Amino acid sequence: MDKRQVELLAPAGSYESMTAAVCAGADAVYIGGSRFGARAYANNLDEEAMLRAIDYVHLHGRRLYMTVNTLMKERELEGLFDYLNPYYMQGLDAAIVQDLGVFSYLKEHFPGLHLHASTQMTITGAYGARLLKELGASRVVTARELSLEEIREIKEQADVEIESFVHGALCYCYSGQCLMSSLIGGRSGNRGRCAQTCRLPYEVKQGGKTLNKKDEKYVLSLKDLCTLDLIPDMLEAGIYSLKIEGRMKSPRYTAGVVSVYRKYVDRYLEYGREGYRVEEADKRLLLDLFDRGGFSDGYYQNHNGRHMVALKEKPAFREGNQSLFDYLDKTYVEGERQEPVKGLVSLREGEPAALSLAVSGLGKEEPEREIRVAVTGQEAQTALNQPITKEKLLKQMGKTGGTPFVFETLEAEMSGSPFLPVQALNELRRQGLKALEDAVLGQYRRESGTAEPEKIGSEKRQRETGQPCRLTAQTEREDVARELLTIPEISRIYLDSCGIGAERWEELAAACKAVGKECYLSLPQIFRKEAREYFRRERESFLAAGFDGCLIRSAEELLFLREEYSWNGKLIFDSSLYTFNRKAQETMIRLGADELTYPLELNSGELGALDGLGEELVVYGNLPVMVSAQCIRRTVSGCDHRPEVVRLKDRLGKEFPVRNCCRFCCNIIYNTSPLSLLGQERQVERLGPAGLRLQFTLEEPREAGQIARAFADSFLHGRAVSLPGSFTRGHFKRGVE
Repeated sequence: MDKRQVELLAPAGSYESMTAAVCAGADAVYIGGSRFGARAYANNLDEEAMLRAIDYVHLHGRRLYMTVNTLMKERELEGLFDYLNPYYMQGLDAAIVQDLGVFSYLKEHFPGLHLHASTQMTITGAYGARLLKELGASRVVTARELSLEEIREIKEQADVEIESFVHGALCYCYSGQCLMSSLIGGRSGNRGRCAQTCRLPYEVKQGGKTLNKKDEKYVLSLKDLCTLDLIPDMLEAGIYSLKIEGRMKSPRYTAGVVSVYRKYVDRYLEYGREGYRVEEADKRLLLDLFDRGGFSDGYYQNHNGRHMVALKEKPAFREGNQSLFDYLDKTYVEGERQEPVKGLVSLREGEPAALSLAVSGLGKEEPEREIRVAVTGQEAQTALNQPITKEKLLKQMGKTGGTPFVFETLEAEMSGSPFLPVQALNELRRQGLKALEDAVLGQYRRESGTAEPEKIGSEKRQRETGQPCRLTAQTEREDVARELLTIPEISRIYLDSCGIGAERWEELAAACKAVGKECYLSLPQIFRKEAREYFRRERESFLAAGFDGCLIRSAEELLFLREEYSWNGKLIFDSSLYTFNRKAQETMIRLGADELTYPLELNSGELGALDGLGEELVVYGNLPVMVSAQCIRRTVSGCDHRPEVVRLKDRLGKEFPVRNCCRFCCNIIYNTSPLSLLGQERQVERLGPAGLRLQFTLEEPREAGQIARAFADSFLHGRAVSLPGSFTRGHFKRGVE
């Protein structure tokens, strides 16, 4: 395998981390600017430092990808052009993006910029990867939970460049699907402000009994990923970019991890699988840099497992490997990387001094192509006393400290008895190296992005006032669905496929139609191999049910329905397909959404800035705060393949219900209290949503019926009602930072 077919991608939370990564052997770095990055608390770069960083990596034949991977509110999108344009013109290699509105915007206004679909987009299969490729993504960063088999399928079926994580922290939740930090404390992981609630201790409760041991409370805290043993498998599965996590870590950590992975990537490239072996000393070195209770090889070979979970508290103190730290600091953090240059200096009596330089390995399109420059300086005079010697000339011209270059070879041609002052020689050298630097960087410079953008989004559309708002309900239980059939105000019922199997679809859909209600199927939150195989098996059951539409929750499901089912029914995009801005709304409509669901992290004022036509607003329900490939029950007591509910009790005594969806092999963690917007009727009415959705998860049929009638009375009939129990307003009042 050619080295150019592999990329070692390093994190950089600061300028120093970026230079350390390059010195340690990274092919590319990803780094955040002052705004819109998913690590808001890293030492992100201001404009001047980012421009220098772009030049630095290019002068060393590397690439820089900028994180623009947060969800952006409508008002923020208006500043995106001015923010990104200087970096675009400087030669930024790519932007990593989560928000589909931002993605479409960058594609439109910065046509020469590569776009990488962030892991926050939760791409879990070939359908999602192909969809992003069609939208213009040059690379897809896969969800961390995917197996090597699934990644191989993406490469074969989507033929898109793949980037996958090889080392660092693992989130318990599928990236992009976590609202836990957000709903608990207002710090949104989708906005780069995750409070890492998964690193806290929890008791696992069921029926009043605690299932986990006293010293095993860190049931959501996953061990860090280490894949040294899997590098041959990963590269042969089709992964191009091997991504290291750690933008919140130190330059020393970055340098150490990069240097180890550089060693083993090169070992595989040189000796192949047969000559590949990993030394235990290097694994210990990585643990010396950071240890959360050992490493795991992540999800590449296992769907989930107790062996991946830290369980025990991270030790408060551990003796540091000072000799290692000193070596990394001296070699990489404080080191100076210089690129080898070939030079020829010509000094002839009575002629201008000349310097020609050549460097290879720094070509943008053809890396090995030589870049050549030639400059001239002052005219060489006739020496009155001592002419300059070749030895002295080479010594003076060879001083390249403080520059990106070092002479690999430097030759001199001389004739006559030439003399040139040292100052003139220094200026010739400076002029030549500057010309070479300009030639390298000139390959990357661009004109400005396409025109100053007009105001973001089209003119806001709104549902006509006075038009009745429909009431819809989603449920995971058949008995609750039958209770909802008795409530005339509910016009649409969503059957959640996680809890209601295909054997009940046709009957329940017919029951809905018999009482004049629409029936929609809610597809899984995560659409992976288990879901694909299930829906392929149940194609006839799906078509026989004659659903009025589907609620889709991931990018995978859109193409699956079209291609596997040849289905052209109505599509509602759920809140997990984020529409924080009107550009995102427009993109979703272009993709085929008939209706959208308002995002859960915006407050009423921010929701009001969106296009309200065809939107549904969730007004009640235990909101999912995490969707995980892990299984709490399996971690603490083993897997018995029976769907049930356990509860996570935190340090404050609050309990999060957890349901294991065995059909699709995932866990859904719900918020401690259900969302209820009863009492917010005026604010909701001002938004003008087309529909109000009730989401039933844990409720018994009678309770669900009472809640549904209360919302019908309040929102449709104008009667003042209340419900007993504890509720939350979610983000409707406060929003997120």
